[in-house]
Amino acid sequence: MPHDIAIVSEDQLRALVGLDTGMIDLTERAFVALASGGVIMPPIMSMELHDSNGEVDAKTAYLPGFDSFALKVSTGFYGNAALGLPNLNGLMVLFSVKTGMVEAVLLDNGYLTDLRTAAAGAVAARHLAPESVETAGVIGTGMQARLQIEAAHLVRPFARVLVHGRDMDKAQTCADDLARALGIKAQAVEDAQALVRDSQLVVTATASRAPVIDAGWLHPGLHITALGSDADYKNEIDPRALERADAYICDRVSQCEVLGELRSALAAGLWTKGTPAELGEVVTGAKPGRRAQSDITICDLTGTGAQDTAIATHAYALYTSGKH
Repeated sequence: MPHDIAIVSEDQLRALVGLDTGMIDLTERAFVALASGGVIMPPIMSMELHDSNGEVDAKTAYLPGFDSFALKVSTGFYGNAALGLPNLNGLMVLFSVKTGMVEAVLLDNGYLTDLRTAAAGAVAARHLAPESVETAGVIGTGMQARLQIEAAHLVRPFARVLVHGRDMDKAQTCADDLARALGIKAQAVEDAQALVRDSQLVVTATASRAPVIDAGWLHPGLHITALGSDADYKNEIDPRALERADAYICDRVSQCEVLGELRSALAAGLWTKGTPAELGEVVTGAKPGRRAQSDITICDLTGTGAQDTAIATHAYALYTSGKH
């Protein structure tokens, strides 16, 4: 029997949903759900297209108490910039938990993924970064680098941000954008080690296949959120750093073991501390995170289907409430 399916455009979604403390709280609740049990979240389906310098990921999750679940397909084609196209794209399809019928197709072109990823970084900063952050640093110059710093600033307001990238012109543009958006000092720096040395909160948002942070750069009072390693060939953090940290936290251990920074540490035989805590467990207090302001903490974000279901159902609820 035919039924109506809402088709929601990126422009409509941008008008409905933004990066704010409410989005951070929503994402935090998704991590709490993961820690509380009852979530059904299959492994990520990934495919790499070598000839096109591209990758495709599919994620989904059922969250208890939600009337719908999302299936998200995201793509990253890293030669698109030369074609005048965005590197990242995708959509989310929302299904009824009761009937399995399609309720909505959210043509977000990766916008919702960008938001929920940035919000996850803010959840990590809220629970793991030192209470006082004077300087934040970001390695990476793309949209996610910008959003991560904007999100972190909502929970740990800082006065200065340092930006490092392979292309210093792009790093300077990113710094200028952040200075305007946040009204703070922003500086592009050529030396990644100096960026880490001078920062209390560092985010890595790259597609790197080799570490961009060395274990020898870690210092007391540092928090790192690493989100670029979302495939089994990526690696942003020196595997030795995970063992050196006072707390290494995963968004989902089973994912980090095969996709994240933990995968690289396990492959190198450099992880001996047993099963890491998950971010949701730190949020609920079930597992410790930062115990002292001098601790070194690392959070490994690979991106979860739980986040996708949370933001997709939230966006759809706003759409159907008549606010579109």
